[in-house]
Amino acid sequence: MPTLLPPILSSTKSHLVTLPYLNKLFLLTSFYLTCSKFLPPSSESFFLSIPYHPSFPMIPKLVLASASPSTFLLFIFLALCQPLISLSSTTVTATSNASAGASTGGKPKPFILPLRTQKVSSLALPGPRNKLLFHHNVSLTVSLSVGTPPQNVSMVLDTGSELCWLLCNATAGGPSFHPRASSSYAPVRCSSATCRDGTRDLPIPASCDHATSLCHVSLSYADASTSEGTLAADSFRLGQSTRLSTIFGCMASAYSSTSGGDGSTTAGLLGMNRGSLSFVTQTAIQRFSYCIAGGAATGVLLLGDAPPPFLMPLHYTPLVQISLPLPYFDRVAYTVQLDGIRVAAVLLPIPKSVLVPDHTGAGQTMVDSGTQFTFLLGAAYDALKAEFLRQTKGVLTVLNEPDFVFQGAFDLCFRIPAGAAPPSWRLPAVTLMFRGGAEVRVAGERLLYRAAGEARGRDAVWCFTFGNSDLVPLSAYVIGHHHQQDVWVDYDLRNSRVGFAPVHCAQAAQRL
Repeated sequence: MPTLLPPILSSTKSHLVTLPYLNKLFLLTSFYLTCSKFLPPSSESFFLSIPYHPSFPMIPKLVLASASPSTFLLFIFLALCQPLISLSSTTVTATSNASAGASTGGKPKPFILPLRTQKVSSLALPGPRNKLLFHHNVSLTVSLSVGTPPQNVSMVLDTGSELCWLLCNATAGGPSFHPRASSSYAPVRCSSATCRDGTRDLPIPASCDHATSLCHVSLSYADASTSEGTLAADSFRLGQSTRLSTIFGCMASAYSSTSGGDGSTTAGLLGMNRGSLSFVTQTAIQRFSYCIAGGAATGVLLLGDAPPPFLMPLHYTPLVQISLPLPYFDRVAYTVQLDGIRVAAVLLPIPKSVLVPDHTGAGQTMVDSGTQFTFLLGAAYDALKAEFLRQTKGVLTVLNEPDFVFQGAFDLCFRIPAGAAPPSWRLPAVTLMFRGGAEVRVAGERLLYRAAGEARGRDAVWCFTFGNSDLVPLSAYVIGHHHQQDVWVDYDLRNSRVGFAPVHCAQAAQRL
């Protein structure tokens, strides 16, 4: 936890923060002294009962019987001062958090990084075989520096992947990492324990390149493209933090069958799941959180223990743990239990057995920042599709083209006049309900996504942002980052839980 500075009397920063409130304190003091002149004699008394109120936590429930008027006025004075004290404490807390990366009193403070959305081609997104990766996937990116001297790179934040990787020595002029320019770069040799045993959680375990005696890693794309390189170690640095020695993949070659050349500025991927080689595990991070802002606004990524910059309580759901190895269950993913789905006030009639993993592990629900949209298994998707169509009848015009499936998984699309926005205020919200009472509510403009380049006469094509896992195919439910916008998502690994709270992420990022 970051060290909090007491208001008014702690440091130069505290004086600067609380100075605007000193005038209010002076006025309140003057009010007390002035009013005391007009009080009746102290012998006159009255009866007063005041219940506890959460707005005044410093004042307990009390009953003033036969209290003097001066005592009553002193009570009012303290009550008026309480909002001032609360504001000062909150402001100083935010100031203390903003200096993340340093340490106070021996306690490490969290690292705070800007989080942005960006289009990234499939060439820049290798991943496990069961991961959804699209030709133009809108991804979350963070900036950091790698190597000695540091080279600035932008990486995709992916809670669904393990291995961090960078494209090394790119010849096409795109962003890449240059290992020969880093004096701290060290390739991992085949004889190392990392190469022999440390890649067991990867979809394709590392092998030995006998020609060089270096540890070789292979990553597979969803479209059958591949990326290969060498497992290596170098220093990663977040903002002004100390250098963190990190194992990553230095990808020397990549082939994509659908390279779009969209001018991506992303050089690699930051794996954030619970695998042994993920960035979270290597740096021993016990808690991290992020807030994804909508549109072009900047969100925030927070690594470490720190209270969120808002008063809205986080509602947590426990992580699902299955110790036995099952063929279709990702044991290092952030798996939660989906308990139900609501459309407006209607709870969908989905059997509980459909929402839990079966004996093969199929049917787990993963929170994944590396996947754009949300995907549901067939039975749950069909129920959601039917109810959404029922509640939007007369509001949206269905495309009615059975052969049109956007990005291979979205078969519910609508025609909306070109240049016009969907009637977001008339669409029913879809609420994902998790074990323990946590919920993620998807509403308004996040329910529909425009299919770029698709037009029907004077109409544009917009598709429902919940996809059918069976069409991919994928044997899991996936909560994508598009539906995590304006939601504070907290990964509490120490207590094995994930928390959610609705918040305006652009404002939260500014406060931090």
